[in-house]
Amino acid sequence: MSKNIAILSTVVNFDLYRKSALLFPDVPKYVIDGRNGMHSIDTIVYMFKKLRNHNIDWLIMADEDVLFIDRDLVFGLIDKMVQEQITVCGVRDGGVIPHRTQNPYAINTFFSILNFKEVLSIWDANEVLKNQYVKDGEFKDDLSELPFDYNTESTFEPYYCFYFWLRRKGKKILFLDAEVPFKDDSIANLVKDSQGKELLYHTWYARAYGNSEKHTQRIDRIFDQVSFDHAKWTEPVVFKDPTFALRKQIRKQSARVLNKIKSLMR
Repeated sequence: MSKNIAILSTVVNFDLYRKSALLFPDVPKYVIDGRNGMHSIDTIVYMFKKLRNHNIDWLIMADEDVLFIDRDLVFGLIDKMVQEQITVCGVRDGGVIPHRTQNPYAINTFFSILNFKEVLSIWDANEVLKNQYVKDGEFKDDLSELPFDYNTESTFEPYYCFYFWLRRKGKKILFLDAEVPFKDDSIANLVKDSQGKELLYHTWYARAYGNSEKHTQRIDRIFDQVSFDHAKWTEPVVFKDPTFALRKQIRKQSARVLNKIKSLMR
């Protein structure tokens, strides 16, 4: 099986991206410009639209506040996913990271690897969006060893529907472990690959980098923990939806009007 691999980031802080992307795996890089408010499920829908003709088999998704410790470990993860027919991997959004106490049956999108070619073959945005719900006892994961709080009824993140849809399609998820690596930083986390090797740091608070002294200094300290020996910059292909912000504003205003009309009719 050929493996055409690429990496996609939805970026709101390009100053941080220009530093962190030096550590990214040496594969083609794509960026969705999220400064117009595009993120979450909107990003996922948009990426299938923009990348569908780019001959991508495997898509790594990594935010600009992801700092790779050993970028080449992603290729071993992809090999494992191929062998075990796993569609997506990432960190649970509940029970694994202390400050992420939401749904453990879905991943958080700060980092993931997706069998893009497989999912593209069944992709249906309208169908995906109908899966933003939970059913008691539907998923059978053993959550007994999770160290932190979680909520199996949460639909907190709009992108959960994508992962619920994949699961309801019978697709397999590989959940990765994470831990808090620094005594003086309760926010950042360290993600390990399936063999327990240190893969990456996630700093969180990308928007605050360069704007908040506290978070800028905190993130810079994490940069000090990684090696730039094999750092390499390649220009990404950047996508931006020029009408997204306007369409989003119109949808919000329409929803407010509709809700007001409904309340008057009661």
